[in-house]
Amino acid sequence: MLYIIRHGETELNRKHVLQGRSDHALIAKGIDQGRKAADWIRKEGISFSRVYSSPLKRAVQTAECVAPGITVVTDERLIEMDYGPYEGMSLFKPGKEVLKFFRDFANNPAPDGMEQLSDIVARTGEFVESIKEECIGTDILISTHAIAMKGILEYLDRDANGRYWSKNIGNCEIYKVACTDGKFGTPESVFKINES
Repeated sequence: MLYIIRHGETELNRKHVLQGRSDHALIAKGIDQGRKAADWIRKEGISFSRVYSSPLKRAVQTAECVAPGITVVTDERLIEMDYGPYEGMSLFKPGKEVLKFFRDFANNPAPDGMEQLSDIVARTGEFVESIKEECIGTDILISTHAIAMKGILEYLDRDANGRYWSKNIGNCEIYKVACTDGKFGTPESVFKINES
């Protein structure tokens, strides 16, 4: 089984800023979210044989919270979307070209300087294909970021047609995907932190 988790909260998440590839650590709340995810994993009886992560601190820290004692293997293909000149932009005051993109990810290309969604699907899909054989009969964890995670889900669910781009994936939300006979099943959200 393949499990995919979005990292816990950072200071820039809290401030609603596009952090992209800037390397920020988890705040106390993010560490607590990771512990809650770890508690759920323990209660489910899940035991990871391998843990992969984006190289950015927030994803590595989340992986370490969720799967303590297991070596975290980082891979650049799991890194967050490159927001280019828009990195650090407040989501309360997005530029009109960014707002247009965010209103309809599936049908509007990313603004100039941003990584295109098709490229994210290609690189994350390439990573998932590279570990497909490992997922048979064992549990694997991937710790990544919201947009990179959506890229993985779009890749795995061939009928998605952009459905995941507009989904809100919360901090430390977990999806699972079955892998049998060398084929991946349909992704399913299995854990969310209730923030209300």
